[in-house]
Amino acid sequence: MINKKNSNKLLIVFLTSHLAIWTLIPFFSNINLPLDTIEALAWGSNLEWGFSKHPPLSAFFVEVFFQIFGNNDWAYYLLSQIFLIIAFYFVYKLSCELLNNNKLALVSVLLLEGIFFYNFTTPEFNVNVCQLPFWALAVYYSWRCIKFDNMKDYLLLGLFAGLGILSKYLFVYLLVGIKFLFIYLAIKKKRVRFLNLLIAGFVTILIIAPHINWLINNNYITITYGLLRTGGIGSLFDHISFPLIFIGKQLGLLIPFFFLGLFLIKRIKIKINYKDEKLVFLFFTTIFPILLVFLTSVIMGAKIRTMWMTPFYLFFGLLLVYFFQKDIYEKNLKRFSGFFLLLFFISPITYLGISVYDEAKRTDYPGKEIARLVQNKWDENFINKIKYVIGDEWSAGNLSYHLNSRPQWMQTLKIKITSIKSNEGVIYTGNPEILKKVCPGVFGEIRPVGYCMIGQK
Repeated sequence: MINKKNSNKLLIVFLTSHLAIWTLIPFFSNINLPLDTIEALAWGSNLEWGFSKHPPLSAFFVEVFFQIFGNNDWAYYLLSQIFLIIAFYFVYKLSCELLNNNKLALVSVLLLEGIFFYNFTTPEFNVNVCQLPFWALAVYYSWRCIKFDNMKDYLLLGLFAGLGILSKYLFVYLLVGIKFLFIYLAIKKKRVRFLNLLIAGFVTILIIAPHINWLINNNYITITYGLLRTGGIGSLFDHISFPLIFIGKQLGLLIPFFFLGLFLIKRIKIKINYKDEKLVFLFFTTIFPILLVFLTSVIMGAKIRTMWMTPFYLFFGLLLVYFFQKDIYEKNLKRFSGFFLLLFFISPITYLGISVYDEAKRTDYPGKEIARLVQNKWDENFINKIKYVIGDEWSAGNLSYHLNSRPQWMQTLKIKITSIKSNEGVIYTGNPEILKKVCPGVFGEIRPVGYCMIGQK
């Protein structure tokens, strides 16, 4: 049972259990890492300040783990859970400060188990998961800036804002919300030192400056990709249909969360105090960014993909508990605890069941076995090591991850074949019919992918 004395201990138990379960379940049930994780590992093998799809931070973290743990799949499931529980911890810390009640602060975190972004989808480390700790930290230090007006907090806010942008550009929606929060406080004549805010902004710009330089030198390719993913500027019908679809999907994915909340609240009595500084803070950092995404869909007729919203709901538990805290009673916590435990175990069991019985998933791809066959064919024909793999992030990326030499991945070869050193082997992956005709080396095929090997004999 949750009480004030054991709240911190229960938080540790929850975070540890969550980390262990969601690291072990996918490790034992999946044959291969998920697509986005392989993609990040491919980028990480050839680190730059940006890539065609995203900024560099997700690739940086998986590469750090690769240098430590190598191609052991469990390490990347663990990495994903580390990012998640760091976010949960700072949700808890902020909840403690806003609620002045450790018990309710814990409930604010436990409620997030009702949102599948924070359990079912977390085994796949990607840019969405990469944002989570920086999103939570940026919100937490925004509150500390308002409460204490301490330079150290502004510096940390600038740091985590920069790292958030380097994770994914959608982080800007949170920063716009934070900006409007400070403007609101200034209008209300609250103490806000704009010099400190400028310093925080300077730190953010300093952090992202190398990426901006890369972006300029690469024709803003990442921004172009992001716009293409939304479908570009839509038709008149899209300006209506896509926002409605967006609302429908968000409400649908939040059903377990609200259902879990109903076990917590005895009565629903809505009374908004617009002068409540804490409630205003939660509005600008939680609701306002979602409204901005909705407005983006309305104005551009853009299709908002569900997974993009992963970090936006981190403080929904805190918002619900803060709003209804007077209607939460001790008896309700018993019912809540029971349904929470049900959800806590149903999610990994469901994930395990799907992983075992659905054999058409990316995570059933025999990446390790394919790499072994490619390596055997290479060793039969060449004496040097494989230095580069060329092709899409999935086929070539899997080779880069599984092959012992950890070859660098490239989508296209940026240097001419004649300039490659004799001890630097290359493998092209792609359409087997085309590769077979143009391959100047040894050709092989593992359907549906062809492999052209060029090495030293």
